[in-house]
Amino acid sequence: MTTLRFGAFLPPIHPLGESPTWWLRHDLDFMAHLDRLGFDEAWIGEHHSTGRDLIASPEIFIAAAAERTTRIRLGTGMISIPYHHPLWVADRMVMLDHLTQGRVMLGVGPGSLPSDVAMIGMTPTESRELLETHLDVIQRLLAGESVTTTVGTHTLVDATLQLRPYTEPSFEIAVAATASPTGARLAGSRGVSLISLGATMSQDGFDALAYHWGIATERAAHAGRPAPDRRTWRLVTNVHVAETREQAYHDVEFGLRDWLRHLNDNAATPGLALPDGSTRELIDFVNESGLGAIGTADDVRRQIQRMVDQSGGFGTVLLLAHDWAAPTAKWRSWELVARQVAPHFQGAGTSHAQASHDARARILARREEATVAAGVALEHMNRKYADEVAGGS
Repeated sequence: MTTLRFGAFLPPIHPLGESPTWWLRHDLDFMAHLDRLGFDEAWIGEHHSTGRDLIASPEIFIAAAAERTTRIRLGTGMISIPYHHPLWVADRMVMLDHLTQGRVMLGVGPGSLPSDVAMIGMTPTESRELLETHLDVIQRLLAGESVTTTVGTHTLVDATLQLRPYTEPSFEIAVAATASPTGARLAGSRGVSLISLGATMSQDGFDALAYHWGIATERAAHAGRPAPDRRTWRLVTNVHVAETREQAYHDVEFGLRDWLRHLNDNAATPGLALPDGSTRELIDFVNESGLGAIGTADDVRRQIQRMVDQSGGFGTVLLLAHDWAAPTAKWRSWELVARQVAPHFQGAGTSHAQASHDARARILARREEATVAAGVALEHMNRKYADEVAGGS
């Protein structure tokens, strides 16, 4: 088996009408929780308009989270680079790379919310067209080039970075993909990692997984780059875990319906058709459509294995950090993932979970032999003591 890394993707999407201050502090505490649990990475979103996606600057959030964590890697998920001057994006990320001593990753995308794009007088088509040109400038700056060019409404004149990245030669860059080939094409042609946000959001996105990896591979060859490494591919899905299915179903009464309504209202994702109905009907939809897994660790393991089989293999599973459940149950779910799900997908050759079962099986197989040997040893020591007493020793 190939070891899977585990991480979180935090948009975030929090309840309307509640304290944004409380939830932002909660998100920072959540990063520390993931760090303690041993998760490998967390990606932080950028949004500006819904009143629920509260993080406007993933860079600021990462700087705060880095001070509360010790080992987890922190990525921007994603910076909508067509919204920003590429020089400042690169400059801020280099600073973060130094502040985190190499724990930062740059995730980029065109921007996922039409309501964000509209406020700066841009269309979703324009933002997608600008994605590659902005990424090209950022990569050139990180490579140490002096850049003179105009991209969109932004001009660069002999622009250079004042610092080199802390990470040699630079921190990891990843591009987002949903159902269209845009992200996969850029991942291959630009030599960056791929994050499949739409891996299980719709049947179209799920069906396209192997196709997208093929696009990345073909575009890399066309650009004269090495074949992309599947270990750099990240797939996103949605889960909630409890000790029993009944408990998991009860937990998501808290926020599953609001979360699905938010996606219907704001996501504008082609092929995404989310139903209305009772919470139990929505749970059945999530589980049966493949959108996610609500239930026990066994249910979540099956969801992840389904992703492995469909994709042909990838490097990191990112679990969407949602508020389907209240904070206490939500944090418990992440703990159960760390304890009961991740070990089944980690380990060289044999998973960590299987290795412990194998150790027990070896003990049981030799139990009778070991019992006889223990009896022989006991009898020997009893005789030895009796001989010592009889001899007056």
